[in-house]
Amino acid sequence: MKPSLKFIVPLLSLFIMSCSSDSEEDLIPSEDDGGGIVDNGVTYTANIRPIITNNCIVCHNSPPTNGAPFSLTSFNDVSSRASRVFARTNNGTMPPSGKLPQANIDLIADWIAGGAPE
Repeated sequence: MKPSLKFIVPLLSLFIMSCSSDSEEDLIPSEDDGGGIVDNGVTYTANIRPIITNNCIVCHNSPPTNGAPFSLTSFNDVSSRASRVFARTNNGTMPPSGKLPQANIDLIADWIAGGAPE
């Protein structure tokens, strides 16, 4: 019995020490230092413009048609109304043809959370 303890105790100690951490940084995602802006890689050009082009430009062109109150043809148009665009797509009122896929709505939310970069 004694020889097995000589083997088990060091092995158990090694196992316990390998599972510990002095820092929670490895376990908890760190908060950003950008004043609430998280760089998630979602940009207007790469991710949001295709959604707007495929779903919104029919009415929100320049000039707007079909009763649309504003244009969404440029980055400035969309970014200045980002919260409104998100609210209307998230609740399903826009586009009139039907609610956007949840993946697109999530991209818009991520873009806004990231500071709406171009």
